[in-house]
Amino acid sequence: MKFGPVAVGEAEGSILAHAVTVGGKKLPKGRRLTAEDVAALRSSGMETVVAARLERGDIAEDEAAQRVADALQLDGIKVSPPGTGRVNFHALDAGLFRVDRSLIDAVNAIDPALTIATLEERAPVHAGDMVATVKIIPFAVSSRSVDAAVALLTGGKAFRVAPYQSRKVGLVATKLPHLKPSVMDKTRTLLEKRLLPSQSRLGEEVRVDHSAEAVAAALRKLADTHEMVVVFGASAMTDPDDVIPAAIRLGGGTVTITGMPVDPGNLLVLGWMGDTPVIGAPGCARSPKENAFDWILARLLTGEKPDQSDAAKLGVGGLLMEIPLRPQPRETVRSRKEEISVGIALLAAGKASRMGGAHHKLLARFGTQPLVRLSAETARASTADRVVVVTGHRRDEIEKAIAGLDVQLEHNAQFASGMASSIQTGLAALQNMDGFCIMLADMPGVTTKDIDMLITAFRAAGGRSVVRAVSSGKRGNPVIVPKSLYGAIRRLEGDIGARHILEKSEVDVIDVEIGEAAHLDVDTPAAILAAGGQLGD
Repeated sequence: MKFGPVAVGEAEGSILAHAVTVGGKKLPKGRRLTAEDVAALRSSGMETVVAARLERGDIAEDEAAQRVADALQLDGIKVSPPGTGRVNFHALDAGLFRVDRSLIDAVNAIDPALTIATLEERAPVHAGDMVATVKIIPFAVSSRSVDAAVALLTGGKAFRVAPYQSRKVGLVATKLPHLKPSVMDKTRTLLEKRLLPSQSRLGEEVRVDHSAEAVAAALRKLADTHEMVVVFGASAMTDPDDVIPAAIRLGGGTVTITGMPVDPGNLLVLGWMGDTPVIGAPGCARSPKENAFDWILARLLTGEKPDQSDAAKLGVGGLLMEIPLRPQPRETVRSRKEEISVGIALLAAGKASRMGGAHHKLLARFGTQPLVRLSAETARASTADRVVVVTGHRRDEIEKAIAGLDVQLEHNAQFASGMASSIQTGLAALQNMDGFCIMLADMPGVTTKDIDMLITAFRAAGGRSVVRAVSSGKRGNPVIVPKSLYGAIRRLEGDIGARHILEKSEVDVIDVEIGEAAHLDVDTPAAILAAGGQLGD
């Protein structure tokens, strides 16, 4: 294929590389130019166009994509018609996407002009989801490349969708004094939701004491009337001879997995009572977040029978989102509360638009000092390890107001986009801290004592809980966020804070009463005067 400028007089039959408009008519990219098109181009005064001209042995993009698609042996997949050199593939049913990576790699190595892109191996899909695409990058590709791809794909199965098989699932839940019935109820509801994509249904639930004998009896009962059994232990497996694996053996079954390199979900157990799989769920499966339980459940629902050797291959990619309610495996457990570090991000970047433009609220004076300096001194006098002041609007004046204080300055060049960018600027400077305290610089009522109460509560909780200031039980500011939520904070966008992250997370929240100061922010001239301040510049 030849590509480049072509004289209009020689352009008939060429493929237009870029859209042009002539005589009020748009000739789109990829159009094969006709005699009428050439005449219109001439009349408009154009002398050349950028176009592609096919040579002997070239195959146009749509035909090439279709030929590659036709060579694929597909199960559970619908094929779209070709367009712009692309053929897309969609799942017919919910299930797991299966792909032969070595075969896809081999096809993609033939010619960079001919590509196949797919989802990851065993990605869960719903009916209608796009799972793969064949894309011819230029307007045409060599027939030799297409023939080579077809030869590789013929007779093999490059990818498919293994559909879920509907199952009747029994549930065994063990009891210990510390486990509330409400937690067990929520666990059942969550399991029902996990079964929905496969149209499986939860049958009988049996709640028994946390002993191998009691669980074994329940398994024998449910295995006869259900096609799968899930065991939620009040205490997770910590040894191959612990209660759940011991119960499977005691009940006459076999154990094939006791632990796997997926986190969260290390402590999963898989066994069999005859042909009925029994999953000993790890504690993290009480959370809706992805964990090893989801992986093994999906495999079983597509007819696979994973064993310990299969589980051993899941380490690469097995580091998933952490469960913040338990000690973090990638952090050293703190033995001394004072070793739990806390950094404060004092947000002083906003435009203060409610002030009307005549004054900056952070330069208002409270006593003899600008508000921003008062807030920075309050933060610095606390037991926090570090204080970062995030600047933005009227940066020079804010920095001048806090000059000489032992604080770190970080400028948010994107301050106009909203609060999220300022929070993220502060977090970037404090990401090694165990706790990230978000403090607003326009809250004159917050004292050093208030901040220290929050920090003390955070350290007493092992650095794993959200701690927030409240007034008469109503949430306010400041707030301390544990490291387990840093990833969610980095994904914030726009003019929003961290509140919705805290509301949706499963992290324990500790409220600390600090009185009206938790709600007193001065966003307007009237609010500044009412709080005892004087308007500044």
